[in-house]
Amino acid sequence: MSAGPLRAGDVVLLTREASPQFTRPLTVRVIRELTDRHPYAGWFWFEGYELNRRGAAVQQRELYALRAGVRWLSRAIREVPAGRRTPVPPVPARAGTR
Repeated sequence: MSAGPLRAGDVVLLTREASPQFTRPLTVRVIRELTDRHPYAGWFWFEGYELNRRGAAVQQRELYALRAGVRWLSRAIREVPAGRRTPVPPVPARAGTR
């Protein structure tokens, strides 16, 4: 997947492509991107949960990474706000049924 903004719930893989600090691959579920910090161009800070092999969160972390080196494993699913749902037309009643 392409390098774009992180969203809460995204699951990403961090390797040496993302930063030399990741000597072993690290799977992280994103909490939020930390936009109040001012890193070098192409780099960013974010908060996330380090995941174990079963996908369970084992540690909350603040991470610094090169955006182009982050690999998305899955994107968070976005729900449509209740007011924007397309109404479903009513089903017409058939003759002879109650």
